[in-house]
Amino acid sequence: MKKRIVMCASFFSRFIKPKPHIVESPPPPQIAHGPGMQFPEYKNKPYFIVASVEMGNTTTKCILTGVNLETGLSYVIHKTVSMSRDIRPPKPGETIFGATLDGTELTREAVTELVRDTLLKCHKDAHLDVIKDLDFVVRSTGVVAEMESPDQIGDFVIALANGCLIAGVPPRKMTPPMSKENQSQKLQPFSFADKVVFVGAVAGVIPPVGSTGVEMVANEMEGELAMAGIKEGAKWTPVDFRNPCVSIDFGTTLDGRITSDVPPDAPNPFAKTVGNFCGLAGAIPDALVRGTGLVHERTGTALDIFGEHSVAGGLFSGGNRKVIDDFVERSHQHIDIRIVPPERDRFGRVPVNAKLAKESGIAMIGCDCGVNSSELPDLVAIGAEIHKKYNLATLNEIVDRVCAKMALRLIDVAVEQNLVLKNSSIGFTGRAAISGRKPEYILDGIIERNLFDDPNDHLVFVDDGLARGAALMGRCMNSLGKPKNPIGGVRGGPCIMSRRIKIGK
Repeated sequence: MKKRIVMCASFFSRFIKPKPHIVESPPPPQIAHGPGMQFPEYKNKPYFIVASVEMGNTTTKCILTGVNLETGLSYVIHKTVSMSRDIRPPKPGETIFGATLDGTELTREAVTELVRDTLLKCHKDAHLDVIKDLDFVVRSTGVVAEMESPDQIGDFVIALANGCLIAGVPPRKMTPPMSKENQSQKLQPFSFADKVVFVGAVAGVIPPVGSTGVEMVANEMEGELAMAGIKEGAKWTPVDFRNPCVSIDFGTTLDGRITSDVPPDAPNPFAKTVGNFCGLAGAIPDALVRGTGLVHERTGTALDIFGEHSVAGGLFSGGNRKVIDDFVERSHQHIDIRIVPPERDRFGRVPVNAKLAKESGIAMIGCDCGVNSSELPDLVAIGAEIHKKYNLATLNEIVDRVCAKMALRLIDVAVEQNLVLKNSSIGFTGRAAISGRKPEYILDGIIERNLFDDPNDHLVFVDDGLARGAALMGRCMNSLGKPKNPIGGVRGGPCIMSRRIKIGK
């Protein structure tokens, strides 16, 4: 009898697919104060509260995260999201310094006001005070498409900072503290600022800087935050997501980075950045969706129709698999994924310094549609054809498969460059990688490629990667580490604190 049960179990296990590790933010725990009285934990316990203010091509977000300093786990306290296309139009006399991917014009003043309003609304809805409760603010932007050069991002960052200042955030909450004494009383017991120095490494990785000190890709900071956020998010899963790793953020534009392995006896414990991602990501499914006529022809997005949540389990019933594969193949004929050639100064409309990347030995992997998105109209036409002949379920399935194939093609280029090692972990964040059935299809592709002995143990999908990364960046700047549950260091290895103290001395 026993034997039969074992046989049955192994027989069925062949058909049960492994589930991808998807991290969706849990709300902070509640503490009961007498009957019917519940207070959030962050009101009573030592929490490090960080606001991530991010203006992207599609959405502008303020996400408040709280890190329980006793456990090191991070929670999303509140999220305020507005569409970037709804920013107020430029007033007479204001200088337009850039635009989003869909052509929405931006001025410094309008960005400042949008950031201020989003930040204040988020705090108000969460019943928190910007001056008293907030510990740190991190600003970032993914709006780099229409900028002339990576340097122009400076203007944008100033506009973001001004928005925070006008909202009442003190400047000291946007920069690293000079010493432990400069930190608030609440943080000091958990800080290691008297033992280690912040050298610019976030989550145990040194950012890439060319010999000239110029950034190689305009959305460098986004890539840094996304990687840090995936490392933090992975703490909610069994995956040990420490160096070496491949982190990819599939927002409207693509960013992310690849880090190196670090030998256990190396005196410098930080990993180096050996690869960068840039170009288009969510803009590709957005183009397919715009062909349907169900969203605005210039500013519509796949979010408007399909939402941003992942779907697990169940069988797909959206039509003929051959039809779907044909459309996926046709879409990918327009999608260019490769190492960015050194002569290009833009790839997928993102300003890059590909020549410098090549000289510095950094693999810059780009995704474009034609040349600088010249073939997006072809994808709009394919979307129109799908909608005319089939239904929304078929379009949704095609979008999921197109995005999954993009993710796998990026991994393939990284494998060709010998940047995916046996002990590497791969992480995704951003709407065009973690919504719908994309995680499932990406996991299938990683299993097929046979890169790891246990592929599911090397792959993780994290929502709100940028916000989590901002919380972690705030922690790194304030030296609020957790030696017993480290984020820096190498997969399977110990905490790197002792080596950092040694270097500091």
